[in-house]
Amino acid sequence: MTTGALDGIRVIEIGTLISGPFAGRLLGDMGADVIKIEPPGRPDPIRTWGQAELDGHRFLWTVHARNKRSITLDLRKPGGRRIFLDLVGRSDIVVENFRPGTLEKWDLGYDVLSETNPGLILVRISGYGQTGPDAHKPGYASVAEAASGLRHMNGFPDAPPPRLAISLGDSLAGMFAAQGALAALYRRTVTGRGQVVDTALIEACLAVQESTIPDYDVGGVVRGPSGTRLEGIAPSNIYRAADGSWIVIAANQDTVFRRLCAAMGRPELADDPDYADHLARGRNQDRLDEIIGAWAALHSPADLIGTLSAAGVIAGPINTVAEVVNDPQLIAREMIVDHWDERVNRNVKGPGIIPKLSESPGSVRNAGPARLGRDNAEVYRDLLGYSERELARLSEEGVL
Repeated sequence: MTTGALDGIRVIEIGTLISGPFAGRLLGDMGADVIKIEPPGRPDPIRTWGQAELDGHRFLWTVHARNKRSITLDLRKPGGRRIFLDLVGRSDIVVENFRPGTLEKWDLGYDVLSETNPGLILVRISGYGQTGPDAHKPGYASVAEAASGLRHMNGFPDAPPPRLAISLGDSLAGMFAAQGALAALYRRTVTGRGQVVDTALIEACLAVQESTIPDYDVGGVVRGPSGTRLEGIAPSNIYRAADGSWIVIAANQDTVFRRLCAAMGRPELADDPDYADHLARGRNQDRLDEIIGAWAALHSPADLIGTLSAAGVIAGPINTVAEVVNDPQLIAREMIVDHWDERVNRNVKGPGIIPKLSESPGSVRNAGPARLGRDNAEVYRDLLGYSERELARLSEEGVL
């Protein structure tokens, strides 16, 4: 059964790969009825993405198709367009991440959709946004991360800027898109009208870059990569324990730094002018890291984390996914949850629901439809009222 704050909201998802499906997943997690449209015979490539394989199936689909229904429909055909408008008339949100102009080419721009349903919210995700000189360009997360300046800050000085081993830009854009959809839903309760939510991958990557723009504008600072730490923020770094593993110690706030000094048996450092405040510690960051590193190297990771946690110092291990899935805190918070994946006839673990709502919590209700168009009859017959004869004809014509 549907649960969550968006119970009663219907979302039509016509995106592919990551950013659009991620936005749809977030809305579905919060209880929306998400109907995913895939062209007949051309499934979303996300069905075949992921690094593990079982019985010929991969599992990025399990995460991003959860809580959705699957139908087939060819929006490029007149019959498909008519059916899509029928769905639009019974829906609240459409999520798409095609290149700008694609919906307009199919005569399905927002002017057409809003004429059918004035309350419709159209969530559009693209590489560079719907306007501007680069709007027509296709966009991938890797390029958005780079062009936004985000990738320039990753890695180590004088080394090639690496990427994170996930499509971060897509996920950021999906989150901002879902946030925009929620804001537009609220605004509709005031005005009665829907609107377009325009999210660009490059802008999503830019939005999380803290003070890089004003730092450059005011001081000409071009922030670059800083390896395992942030320049001028100390101590906040990784330190090697006695067994050679790494832990993170973050004690850059004055009060927390004082606790760290006491835990190390070096309380005098907190009053040393070289380390007494945030700016001083930033100026003497290398020397401070050496002091903390020498102390950490004498202790096991468990002893370090236990001692620091007891002292009120923020510290933790650098976990792999093998540790993450067994983390007692994440398990207690229901962030490692089972998805019943009908493709492999077993539960598959995946990430839980965030954020947690006290009165209307979201849920993982299914791991996504295994078969392309699995819910055609349910949606077209039960929701739109099409007869079996009509469905058979549309299928023969390649519309469904």
